[in-house]
Amino acid sequence: MAKEWILNSAMNRFQLNFKRNVGPTSESIRQCEPKTVDEWRTYYFSKVRSKEHIIELGKKLYIKITEVIAAEVENITEQDCIDYMLQLVIDRTFDGYITEIKTIYGQLERELGYKIEPAPDKWDRLYNVDFFIKIPNSVTEENKFIGLQIKPVNQGIQLSQIFKEKELQLKTHEKFEKEFGGKVFYIFSSKSNGKKVIMNPEVIEEIREEISRLDK
Repeated sequence: MAKEWILNSAMNRFQLNFKRNVGPTSESIRQCEPKTVDEWRTYYFSKVRSKEHIIELGKKLYIKITEVIAAEVENITEQDCIDYMLQLVIDRTFDGYITEIKTIYGQLERELGYKIEPAPDKWDRLYNVDFFIKIPNSVTEENKFIGLQIKPVNQGIQLSQIFKEKELQLKTHEKFEKEFGGKVFYIFSSKSNGKKVIMNPEVIEEIREEISRLDK
């Protein structure tokens, strides 16, 4: 397994499996329509690339692994490995977190103080809901749910189209409220200076009011 991983990684890194090296394998095997691997082998070596050419690629792969990669590995120090692990768990995790909160649902989580979760596929199909907020009721101890539809608005998607879609989805959203207790809210998003922003910020207060209603 380790050997195959090394071979595969090196082959991909140095692009030895690219079409310019091994030819159009996917197209060629469909043209060949072989019944056995021997048929395909004969066709490939006669029509696509010669066996000698593939052997040369194998030799090149060996050189890349035993000389190029080996020399690179020798230059890696213990400190390099320590620094990499620290960067992985601290810097990259933080970068991912910042990217997440820059998204619309990340902004909503900060504003509302509730976790916003992706809706199951079933909810998407039946209720036209992208995300949901779970509201544990402090009195009945029964969970209620608020649905969210996040709609990007740009030059290709006009508000009139979205409002028309909203009307068409009204019945499914009413069904969601009947089933789970909470309303479904539309959040319109757009990009401003490279960042996603909520175009109807008044919806945040409406969601807060719904949370308060469900928590009674």
